[in-house]
Amino acid sequence: MRDLFRFLYRIRITLMFLGLLAFSFALLYNGNNHHRSQAISSSNAVVGTIYTWRKEITDYANLKDVNRQLAEENAKWRNRHVDSYAPREARYAFIQDSIRMQRYRVVDAKVVNSTWHKPKNYLTLDKGSRAGLRTDRGVIGSNGIVGVVHAVSPEFASVISVLNPDVKHSVQLRNTDHFGLLFWDTNDPLTSSVIDVPKHARVSVGDTVETRGGDETFPAGVPVGVVISVEDEPGSNYHEITVRLIEDMTRSGFVYVVEDLLRFERDSLQQASQHQ
Repeated sequence: MRDLFRFLYRIRITLMFLGLLAFSFALLYNGNNHHRSQAISSSNAVVGTIYTWRKEITDYANLKDVNRQLAEENAKWRNRHVDSYAPREARYAFIQDSIRMQRYRVVDAKVVNSTWHKPKNYLTLDKGSRAGLRTDRGVIGSNGIVGVVHAVSPEFASVISVLNPDVKHSVQLRNTDHFGLLFWDTNDPLTSSVIDVPKHARVSVGDTVETRGGDETFPAGVPVGVVISVEDEPGSNYHEITVRLIEDMTRSGFVYVVEDLLRFERDSLQQASQHQ
């Protein structure tokens, strides 16, 4: 306490100056309407600026929750979108009606780890079997395909990226419906190749490549990439097509795991037919 009094005594002149300055401002504020209005206006501006800063900091801190909420809303939208439904037919007659049954289910997940610079690349998602994820399910991003679920644990899932030559995806040209396989052999995270497209198929730079839907992994019509080059080697029956991937695989964010709700029924029927 003695040290506090000594400190206050040493700065007594400064404290007296600050006290007189505050007293002068009080007299000026109370004795002049113009100065009072200017002081109120200035204080409101300062307080408003502080509140704005506080709101911006709070909004930035809440971006994680906002992004998660947007991903969940996008998943709900995808589940309700017409592309997730298939027309229903009566048993004996086709009825021209708008009644549809859900064909695909979408689950949102966040990429917690990923690679894009290795010869074989993978992603890790923050959801697993507890959220309904299973192996061999397609994974799509906001713009295009991402990969296929390779393994799952209760809380996480491993995804084989499209930047992995171990997996080929069935794709087609949107303009002509000619199909082939997406095969990553470019060693470039922004591009990939489309193989097995016959030479008689008309392919032009700028054509859109999308999923075919026949590999039981992705719905038909999901964007894959845009053709940037087409070459024809002598003696080959197929085009050499390079596409620029629509989905940027060098970025991490939210993705959507797509499950074909009729896959179990179809797989069971195919297995039963093979054992006959």
